[in-house]
Amino acid sequence: MKKCDAEKIRIADYNYTLPSEKIAKYPLEKRDASKLLLFRDNSISTLPFSDIAAQIPESSLMVFNDTRVIHARLIFEKSTGAVIEVFCLSPHAPRDYSVNFQQRTACSWHCMIGNAKRWKDDVLQMKVSVNNENVLLSARKIESNADDVIVEFSWNNPGFTFSELLEIAGKLPIPPYLNRASEARDDETYQTVYSAVEGSVAAPTAGLHFTSEVMRSFRKKGIQSARVTLHVGAGTFKPMKSETIGDHDMHMEFISVSRETVQALYENENNLIVVGTTSMRTVESLYYLGKKILLQPDIQPEELVVFQWEPYGEENPVSPKLALKSIIDYLIRNNADQLLAFTQVMIVPGYTFHYPQALITNFHQPQSTLLLLIASGIGKYWRDVYDYALQNDYRFLSYGDSSLLWLTANQAI
Repeated sequence: MKKCDAEKIRIADYNYTLPSEKIAKYPLEKRDASKLLLFRDNSISTLPFSDIAAQIPESSLMVFNDTRVIHARLIFEKSTGAVIEVFCLSPHAPRDYSVNFQQRTACSWHCMIGNAKRWKDDVLQMKVSVNNENVLLSARKIESNADDVIVEFSWNNPGFTFSELLEIAGKLPIPPYLNRASEARDDETYQTVYSAVEGSVAAPTAGLHFTSEVMRSFRKKGIQSARVTLHVGAGTFKPMKSETIGDHDMHMEFISVSRETVQALYENENNLIVVGTTSMRTVESLYYLGKKILLQPDIQPEELVVFQWEPYGEENPVSPKLALKSIIDYLIRNNADQLLAFTQVMIVPGYTFHYPQALITNFHQPQSTLLLLIASGIGKYWRDVYDYALQNDYRFLSYGDSSLLWLTANQAI
């Protein structure tokens, strides 16, 4: 599909009516008690999520996003009584998430500011109690951009990392469409049971249904699993306000994929099930990263970026397997265990999929980039799937029910 054709897609064509009562504000008491909508061979059925292993072929490789949601919302109160929210989006310096989290005196982040008009050039401060010690955490604006503000955080006790301070002082950022404040229980229920790598400001919610029992059922059947990391940004909730998607800017997100996972994908590229749209975007980004490496063997780390419209109007495509092989060779040449990159890839109807055969995902908002991704995978049947879910009392959005969608559209050879 050409870029110019993709850009002309009308957002209004991917709309449906979502009654507020269909939005699940809280999760079920047991994660895997949710419904699972099965879409395969253009037919739709319902089964319990706990039975999902029976629907996955034994030869499959399942890919999970192991990102962990951070306490990204910091609430400062000024001496005037004004409350300022500093919402940490992504690291600025150091740029590497793990390095930034381990800083012990200062670091800076790209942030969104709540009640921004009340914060001029003064330094915000809050006292944080950590293990019976008081730490003074300060925030100073150092640069304002169109989409965010760069904020420098500093603290007066090097005995604590920024990760530790954020965990104690910050609040978990649950989705705005839940229309409620975060609660203590969200600290557990809004994390996947396999979350491991800190960095997201939103959960990869397709994974919220999985339990240790479900994971054991996969292993018992001989189904393999692999992990990727994509740190979900606040842009996942960004509404598309333009008439066509050509005027919508996709957010840039950090991804990390181990050499072991790339090798597993290489060996199982025709038997791949991805858990969530974030895993889908990560795995598909590997094709374009691998192609860049193939064409530029000495590519620099900062050039490992997949841009929004890169997949459309692609020239000189390579085989998906060769793209993965080029990443493996690149990591071996550089004695590296992890591929670190950024992706802005936007998957819309007309996109050519390179790896996954099926997607496990929740039900998404109308006129969202996530719904466009669903439509790109199952074509016109997205309406049948969503109509069925609405008519059969499915619960929608982050804490809602799940679906297993076998892709029907545009598979690369």
